[in-house]
Amino acid sequence: MLSFSEYGTATDAPALLIVHGLYGSGRNWGVIAKRLSDTRRVITVDMRNHGDSPRADTQTYPDMAADLAEVIRYLGAPMDVCGHSMGGKASMVLALQHPELVRRLIIADIAPVTYDHSQQEFIDAMRNVDLTTLTRRSDAQDQLAAAGVEPALQSFFTQSLDVANKAWKLNLDVLEAEMSNIVGWPEHITGPFDGPTFFLSGATSHYLQSAYRPKIKALFPNAYFAKIPGAGHWLHAEKPRAFEDSVRAFLDTA
Repeated sequence: MLSFSEYGTATDAPALLIVHGLYGSGRNWGVIAKRLSDTRRVITVDMRNHGDSPRADTQTYPDMAADLAEVIRYLGAPMDVCGHSMGGKASMVLALQHPELVRRLIIADIAPVTYDHSQQEFIDAMRNVDLTTLTRRSDAQDQLAAAGVEPALQSFFTQSLDVANKAWKLNLDVLEAEMSNIVGWPEHITGPFDGPTFFLSGATSHYLQSAYRPKIKALFPNAYFAKIPGAGHWLHAEKPRAFEDSVRAFLDTA
């Protein structure tokens, strides 16, 4: 089973499951999870091949959705689910394949489409960090900066660094081998998921384009859309309070 952390205690509201994106971990969402746990129980997970979760040979969305379904069944269904980027795609597949497990769905800055970009540059940058020389996290940030990685991502990536053991808590080999699946979308997965679904994007991001809306509405007919001004793809990190407010407003809608 995936490694998970719990925040808050059970209330009358469904628990909220937060699903991180590529190269992330549940740790990245700790502050937001803690703040949202004032009204409900919140669970963050480490996805397969990330953080403290098991290593696996695949990183397909049906497999990731099955991992999430196992966690929800174990902790108590149904849940509200919030997924960002890769975690958003996994959450969409979860809702489409196991609609009984999901009440409301929040998808942060991703669409159910295949993208033509790769995240290989970041794997290369992390592999080029000389782990043998590290004494603190900032040493790795300095090396990532020298490789051209922007400051916000330097901090993000190094949260998945085990400094004591001088190792990445990411299975970079499998993530590289499965990159086509990660940037892709399993077209054989059909819908619809009829539950309320909120597509929240960063206003300066290109990941959630208006051209994708017909496909989104076909799979998620009760989809709503909003943008956070001044935010890009990492909207929850760039504008955490605006992200939190948007999530609260959607979850609390009767």
